Amino acid sequence: MFSKSKINDPGPKTPEVKPATSTTPAGDTPKPSGSDFASTAPKAKPPASVLSSDLTVKGNLRTSGDIQIEGQVEGDIHAHLLTIGETATVKGECVADDVVIHGRIVGRVRGLKVRLTSTARVEGDIIHKTIAIESGAHFEGSVQRHEDPLTGNNAKVAPAAQATKEA
Repeated sequence: MFSKSKINDPGPKTPEVKPATSTTPAGDTPKPSGSDFASTAPKAKPPASVLSSDLTVKGNLRTSGDIQIEGQVEGDIHAHLLTIGETATVKGECVADDVVIHGRIVGRVRGLKVRLTSTARVEGDIIHKTIAIESGAHFEGSVQRHEDPLTGNNAKVAPAAQATKEA
């Protein structure tokens, strides 16, 4: 009474057959077609760079990735995610999208999100978009909220931008 018709079948009407290897110019070895997808796939996020507790660095650090400091740094640090470990001491400016402080910083901190845990010790100004300070954290300095804390001249940028808009 009922018959299954291929017209209503949800599968493809014409089967697509892909060759196992792609064609290449004469003399080259064929490469598997699966390698075409590897170049378009997003790259895995690399692990955070870690400076161990027995390491002392004198100089500036800059990365577009994540960095975790457990040792001593005398210099400025720029990163995407910056984690200052409990045993770490940083003397310099720390600039990152996210800053998590468990240890000690002597210098300015600039970040979109800044978090001081209960073991944090910060001696310097914090310029942030959002901030969280846990009970027990030690902080000496001023706190300023800015929409874009990652730019160095927050006070100087606004009047120049207004003058440009009015002109």
